Parts: sequence; C-alpha cells; structure tokens
Amino acid sequence: MSSLFVDSITKSYNNRVVLSDVFLSCKIGEVKALIGRNGSGKSTLLKIIFGVESAENRFVKIDSRLIKNTSDCKGLISYLPQKHFLPNGVNISKIINLFLDKKYREKLLSNKFIIPLLNRTSQELSGGERRIVEILLLIHSNSRFILLDEPFNGVSPILKEYISESILEAKKEKGIIITDHDYENVLKLADTISFLKDGYLRTIKEKSQLIELGYFVRVD
Repeated sequence: MSSLFVDSITKSYNNRVVLSDVFLSCKIGEVKALIGRNGSGKSTLLKIIFGVESAENRFVKIDSRLIKNTSDCKGLISYLPQKHFLPNGVNISKIINLFLDKKYREKLLSNKFIIPLLNRTSQELSGGERRIVEILLLIHSNSRFILLDEPFNGVSPILKEYISESILEAKKEKGIIITDHDYENVLKLADTISFLKDGYLRTIKEKSQLIELGYFVRVD
C-alpha cells in the first residue's frame, strides 16, 4: 500500500520559523486532518509538499520515489489551493473532459450537483459552485494522494455533507490530507489528527489534547 512521507520540512519568513523539522505521513485509505490556528503554517506546509513553495529543507517521497517538484507530483499528488483554479472562458463540461480519465469523467458528468453547471463557465458559477467542481475534479483524478486546503470554505451545508461523503468514498483508493477551519467536519472525517503550533506538528490522540494546546476553549 502506497504511503506519502514528508520529513525535515523547515520554513521561515522574515527570521520567524513557521515550520520546524516537520514530519508527516499519509497512506492510502487514510484521511489525515491537519489543524491549527490561523497563521500556524498549515497552507504553507501543503504548498511545500506539492512543490509550489520553497523551503529551507524539504524531503517528500511516495514509497521509494522522491518528489522534488510539481512535475514529479503528476499522477501522484493533487492539491486544492484556497484560491480557485478553474480556467476562465471554458465551460465545465469541457474542463471535466480535459482534466479526467474516461472512467472518472463519466461519473462526474452524471453527478447531480454538476449536471446543472455543465454548460456554464467558471466565471458564471458562485464561489460554492466553483469549489464543488474543483474538489470533485481532484477527488476523481488518478492521483494517489489529495491535499485539500479549506474544501468547506464558502459552500452550503448540503454541499459540505456531500463533500464529506465524497472524501470518505475517495479514501478507499487514495490518501487524503485535509485542513479547514470547519474543524467539526474535519475531525469527523479524520482517521488521524496532526496539530500545528509554533512550527511543530503534534499527533493528537484525544480531543482533550486540543483543549490543553489552546485550540479549543473548555466550557464548564
């Protein structure tokens, strides 16, 4: 079973250490939650793993294959950034046909949430509609590992529920790392939880640890 290994990630901004010798792993069949407060470096870590942001130190591999840049990620790692990535001026139907292999293409073209959007361009979609298209494109890609940065941002409660169902279905064939401020949905999905604070990544075994680390506030 394939595994993604991330090790020795160090990143600083203006002499402030954001990530300090971070280690992270994810295997096929696992949803790993990456949580932490705003500015803790979660998005930065995902960008470094995917190769779109530099780091002082970086080691990423899938099984025995080193991942040095975004080109090495093809067919192995897909990344959902916080900003929308759908191309302008192209209808959704064409984007799906260009982006996905045939076996996944048909599934998405017949999806009840996507059918009403097929003849529209990305500029004609709401933020939530764009997000669901982007997420489903990545989930149905042939990549083994999916990095999801804020997938629940700007989507309706119904779509949040469907995204959660889609992630759980996808993990049968993929490994997924997810970060989102909607921690309730994230924690429901997670098989394992990593908490990022002060540049260090900690494995969370019990929810009570998040109170001790200051992520939750205890309510008596």
